[in-house]
Formats: sequence, structure tokens, C-alpha cells
Amino acid sequence: METYSPVMDTITFRYLISLAVSEKLEMRLMDVITAYLYGELDTDIYMKVPEGFRLPEAARNKPRGMFSVKLRRSLYGLKQSGRMWYNRLSKYLLKEGYTNDPICPCVFIKKSESGFAIVAVYVDDMNLIGTSEELQRTVNYLKREFEMKDLGKTKYCLGLQIEHNANGILVHQSTYTEKVLKRFGMDKAHPLSTPMVVRSLDIKKDPYRPKGDDEMVLGPEVPYLSAIGALLYLAQCTRPDISFSVNLLARYSSAPTWRHWTGIKHVLRYLRGTTDMGLFYSSESTNAQSIIGYADAGYLSDPHQGRSQTGYVFTCGGTAISWRSTKQTLVATSSNHSEILALHEASRECVWLRSVIHHIRSTCALPSTTDTPTILNEDNAACIAQITGGYIKGDRTKHISPKFFYTHELQKSQEIKVRQIRSSDNLADLFTKSLPKYTFQRLVHGIGLRQLCKQSSWSMQNQGEHSRVL
Repeated sequence: METYSPVMDTITFRYLISLAVSEKLEMRLMDVITAYLYGELDTDIYMKVPEGFRLPEAARNKPRGMFSVKLRRSLYGLKQSGRMWYNRLSKYLLKEGYTNDPICPCVFIKKSESGFAIVAVYVDDMNLIGTSEELQRTVNYLKREFEMKDLGKTKYCLGLQIEHNANGILVHQSTYTEKVLKRFGMDKAHPLSTPMVVRSLDIKKDPYRPKGDDEMVLGPEVPYLSAIGALLYLAQCTRPDISFSVNLLARYSSAPTWRHWTGIKHVLRYLRGTTDMGLFYSSESTNAQSIIGYADAGYLSDPHQGRSQTGYVFTCGGTAISWRSTKQTLVATSSNHSEILALHEASRECVWLRSVIHHIRSTCALPSTTDTPTILNEDNAACIAQITGGYIKGDRTKHISPKFFYTHELQKSQEIKVRQIRSSDNLADLFTKSLPKYTFQRLVHGIGLRQLCKQSSWSMQNQGEHSRVL
């Protein structure tokens, strides 16, 4: 029995917001009331006769336990309800001429002479993006079949707050961040300017080292796992600036110590000072729909296990839409080796991003941005030379698996172009290492993170001025 039901991922949603800003499109949010009850079952399911249900007159003299009820529609609580609802909605939209693709199965697009409409589905929430006339047709078509609430312009969706202004859209989670701070008793803590301390080169003094023999594991009274889960949600949605620190602290979830809990509180104190920070998609940026990638590796970022860190970020119009910070699963033998592994992961993400963007823009009849190679910035000269030349069985590279030279094939096919930049300009540094305050804030600004328009004692102390969208 199939129970899987796709939902829209946050990367696609961020790209659609960027598209709405650059093409000056409308955004509307619709909510289906009791969505799961519309699903049509593909298997026979029986349930006990519910209390209050009147049996046929011929059966009233027999025990109720002898009878069962066959379901004709899905109910809340069934494992396959989500899938049945998706199939029902998909069938209804495809019948009207909407198209979708397996690369992004929750994005339905219809193009007409008057414009186009994009329906982005997350269970029972539907974000409609497109031209005014076609959006109204889509709303009317959906209301014809389903009972829906029209929530107007998209301002709050999937826990994300969306602020519209004349210069673009700011996507943030200030309400959620404040709830997290209050939940862990950090809502009145003194704010900090970075999410983690600069790590010591001496592994015995590293505050992020594993539990020592003389240290105690935190008890269940310390909500370490809950804090990690709350911070991971922030890091994956709107706060790439805490990705590396949260990834580092999440490694010790099975045996956390007070040192690691102090690291959690350090991240929370940083959030305390940047509660209203989010991703700002500007309508004034040049090359608004061109994606640019940055890849980097932190060699021996985990010296205790001899593992390095992979980090990459892709920006669209100067603001991040996709990022990742993760520990490498292989032991890299050199910094060049670790950079090749990081570039391989970034290339895979780039191929998927290009596919999604090409599908959306071509179906909407918008000018293509994937006709030219996507720029992928890297700061390691030896790595770039090897990727350009392809796999060579030499003394220094024979141990590296040929599959990690996939980037070379993508360069040959003109899908990506690896370009060398200075280390100080590599935005992916944010995802591979702890950085001093000035460097950290410069890179945070570089990936499009800005703060809302408000005056706070913290911002006045640190910046000495009101912040519009700083």
C-alpha cells in the first residue's frame, strides 16, 4: 500500500518568491477546509459502526459488533490520506490543463494568452503565484470543486513570515524565533554578534570536542534534543547563518555535555540579537534570476574523527535560495581532496536547481536563465585545475574515486563553469568554519540576510542607527 505524498520543499518555495519579486507577480494563499475528506480511496477499508449511527431497520435486532462500515472517502488518521488527497487534487488540476513535472511534483503551472498561474501545494495550503487575471481564474476553478478559504496576499505560510514592500520581499521567522527563545528561557538574555566562538587549534581546548572521560552526559531535564530540533528548522528555512554551528552541535545529540549546552545557548543569544533577520529578495538586483553557486570545504573541521566539512550556497538575485553545511562521510587526505568532495556535492545540487528553474520558466514562457553555464565559485586553485583536466591517475590523485570528477563532465557539457575566487570572497566560508565577527557579518550580508525596519536597543548599541532593511 502506497502512503507517500509529496510536499513542496523550502528551496522551491524560496525560488518562487524570488521569481515573484523579479517578475512583479502576485502571491495569494488558499487553504482547503478538511482537505483529506476529498480523497478517493484506492483500496477497500472497513471501520466499526460509530456511536450514534443508526443501523438499517432489518439489522437493529442484531449486535452492532456484527456490522462494519465501508469507507468511500479517506478520513483524517488514515496512513494513505495525504496521498489520496494529493492524487485527487493533481487529477483535478491536470484535467484543466495545468502541468507538473516529477522534478517538482507539487508545482502546477498553467499558461494562457492572458498570463500564467503557478499553484505550489503543501498538503492543504496552496500558494498561487502569477499574473492577476490568470490567478483569479485559478481561484474560481479551485473554489468550484473544494471548500476553500481565500487568505489574500501571502503573508504567513509554513511558519514563514513574508513581508512585502516596494523594494522586494523579506522572508523571516521572528515570531517563531521569539517562541523558541522564550521556550528555552533565553528571551531576556544578553545578545551576541556571532553564533559560535572561534575554535581553538588545540583539539584539547576545542569547546566543540566530544565528551571526555571525566565529563557527565546531560540528563533528560536539559532539553538538548528539543533545542537542536528547533534550531535545525530555523537553519533550513530562513537562517543559513546558523547552519554550521547547529550542524556541529547536532553531532553530539547522543552524548551532550554542559560544554555543548553552552554552545546551544550561544546560538540562542545570537538569535536574541537578530530575531527579525531574514532573507531579503530585492526587486532592484541585477541578473535577478541568474543562480550563482559557492562551494567550500573546511579541511579537518572535525579533527577528532579526521573528517572535513562540506559547505555550499546558491544565490538567486544575490539572495540565498539553497544551502548546506554537513560533515563529509569520507576521510579526505588533503585540503584539495576535501574541496573536490565539496564541489561534487555542490554540482549535484546545481543540476537539480537548473532542472527546476528550467521547468518553471519554460512552462511560464519566461526567458530562460539556464542556456548559459551556471557559475560555481571555488577558492582552491589545485581543485579547479584537477576538475578542469578531469580524472588523472597520478600519485597524488589515484586514491580519489573517479565519480567525484562528475563536475568535470558538467563543465564539458556547458552546464556549469567552475570559477576561481579569493577565499575572502567565498560566501560558502559561512558554512564550513567559525569566523571572526567582521568576516561573519560581511558574509551574512553577502547571502542576502537583512533585518526588519525597527529600532532596538541592541541595534542602536551595535550599529548606532535605525535599521530599515539593513
